[in-house]
Amino acid sequence: MTDSAGRFVANASLASRKDVRDAVTAARKAFAGWSGRTAYNRGQILYRIAEVMEDRRPQFEDAVRQSEGLTAAAARGHVDAAVDRLVWYAGWADKLAQVVGNANPVAGPFFNHTAPSPPAWSACWRRRAPRCSAW
Repeated sequence: MTDSAGRFVANASLASRKDVRDAVTAARKAFAGWSGRTAYNRGQILYRIAEVMEDRRPQFEDAVRQSEGLTAAAARGHVDAAVDRLVWYAGWADKLAQVVGNANPVAGPFFNHTAPSPPAWSACWRRRAPRCSAW
């Protein structure tokens, strides 16, 4: 990997099919623990990640500035956006079921209720390295 000026920054490893398969297996194994947590607890975890990012702000700003070739103010803006995004998702974690989930009107002697569930796993497939500042 190189920075915006073309200077070497780090070696990025390529993933084989086995690496992806292992990652999917690990995500499926962790899914039960993550989805078994309360929405409030998942929000607390996301908020804690945002706090850690805020505490390590200079490190993240330097990484964004070096990899993206941005000014200090622009890098600060990217880190601010990432922290704000995590806090936003943390705030919605325990409110989403009330907003999105609902009782569905049906014709019959039964009750139909919809509730969102967390995704099992996701992957990003790109030829080039994704940008560090966007989550």
